[in-house]
Amino acid sequence: MRIPDAKVALSTASVYPESTAAAFEIAARLGYDGVEVMVWTDPVSQDIEALRRLSDYHQVPILAVHAPCLLITQRVWSTDPWVKLKRARAAAERLGASTVVVHPPFRWQRSYARDFVSGIWRMADETDVQFAVENMYPWRYRDREMLAYAPGWDVTKDDYRHFTVDLSHTATARTEALEMVDRMGDRLAHVHLADGTGSGKDEHLVPGRGSQPCAALLERLAGNGFTGHVVVEVNTRRAMSSAEREADLAEALAFTRLHLASPRPHRVPGDRDDWMTGS
Repeated sequence: MRIPDAKVALSTASVYPESTAAAFEIAARLGYDGVEVMVWTDPVSQDIEALRRLSDYHQVPILAVHAPCLLITQRVWSTDPWVKLKRARAAAERLGASTVVVHPPFRWQRSYARDFVSGIWRMADETDVQFAVENMYPWRYRDREMLAYAPGWDVTKDDYRHFTVDLSHTATARTEALEMVDRMGDRLAHVHLADGTGSGKDEHLVPGRGSQPCAALLERLAGNGFTGHVVVEVNTRRAMSSAEREADLAEALAFTRLHLASPRPHRVPGDRDDWMTGS
């Protein structure tokens, strides 16, 4: 089997309503390679030194920082979205994370949205940290659809250096995940692994419990020698206990490790070892 260098991380959002600190403990106990810190209303998620101490204590590296760009985090780290991204970049640099995950702006953030694509390029030119822009989805209510993001929820229609693909979001958008990944090409730097059924809700199910091609995507990444991070970002809010939540996160990790591998090409004696050269 061919197993890529990609690390499998746990999003701290996956343990909600438990704390950021609990995410580090669970990631260490289950054997995740690291965490992605969702910067949100938990004060620990906003405190770089507290995060560093958690990482050192549990021996769990911080691989990515998710900038506070959700509706519930509009006042976290500032009300200015560019300040948020600068602070996310500084946090990633100080914590040794390679990636900042960012959503496209909301449509009502008009000035931010107008300069977003060029601004992300400028920020990316100032650091080794990757700004990986994440695909989103149209908002739906009954039979109505609202385009909430600008320049748009389908980030492949704009020119970004790096992308994050989220399979719960492809389910909610009712778009073909593997086709979107094809459009991202070698600019795909980061994966949020979750599942969905195509309902109007952003479900973030444990992979394998919905309709998204989670296994096929992981096998494709393995075959292509993907070197980014695969982050389990699932919703465990309905877990009846900490033990049930941890069982879901263990299942998600097992699923990811199982499928993040691909068969080596069949070799005939005397043939060139193409799988090693990437051809």
